[in-house]
Amino acid sequence: MSTPDTQRWALTLSYDGSRFYGWQKQAGGVPTVQTGLEKALAQIAGEAVSTIVAGRTDTGVHATAQVVHFDTAAVRPAQAWIRGVNANLPEGIAVLHAQQAAPEFHARFDAYGRHYRYLLESSPVRSPLLKHRVGWTHLKLDIEPMRRAAALLVGEQDFSSFRAAECQAKSPVKTIYSAEIAYGRGLICLDLHGNAFLHHMVRNIMGALVYVGSGRLSVEGFAALIRERSRLKAPPTFMPDGLYLTGVDYPPEFGLPVPPPPDWLWPFEGGL
Repeated sequence: MSTPDTQRWALTLSYDGSRFYGWQKQAGGVPTVQTGLEKALAQIAGEAVSTIVAGRTDTGVHATAQVVHFDTAAVRPAQAWIRGVNANLPEGIAVLHAQQAAPEFHARFDAYGRHYRYLLESSPVRSPLLKHRVGWTHLKLDIEPMRRAAALLVGEQDFSSFRAAECQAKSPVKTIYSAEIAYGRGLICLDLHGNAFLHHMVRNIMGALVYVGSGRLSVEGFAALIRERSRLKAPPTFMPDGLYLTGVDYPPEFGLPVPPPPDWLWPFEGGL
């Protein structure tokens, strides 16, 4: 909680994950989103600033609406935390929105939902123009079994089969509110909305769905994989390129609505 001498601010960020080694600060000057953001915030605040993020993202994973909070004794208008910070940020990060938050607001612990979108190109040859923006498989995919398999993810379940070995979450039990797949012009779009996600969970789910779409794993086999609760029998982790954090849910009293994903992230009629 912020003190009487400080203000708590909430920021909404977008960033190109392919330019950074994940969100979290690392030793040795490795470029990360958190390091770049905190340096830019310090320039505007005139003091060191520490940020708390809604959800850490891995190397190569993007965000269209990540949320962070920070405390500062500096008194600045909202535009200073947007335009001023953006002028000091490295290429690949932008502050989209800033607002003063309630002293008790916490970007991570008050979040009750997170939205992820994965874009996948299915084609014999990977487009060089989509690399780092969209995942890719050379396999031809059948969307209908992928949709049936994705529907099995909805609900509160043990997702150990989609959990990275280094995951630090206390429990593998998470709740998926919705799992939808759309297709258009050679791209497949997976939208997942859940209360929280395990390390590599979305990428591991995408890898398994690609197996389903290619016929290497049946829908029944996908259901069995969930029941197995073992990463050892699951398909490999899929590439990070097409994964975007697109929003974070907070209680309405904090006044932080979830912005819709940008149109360019799924520019097809009949999309999600």
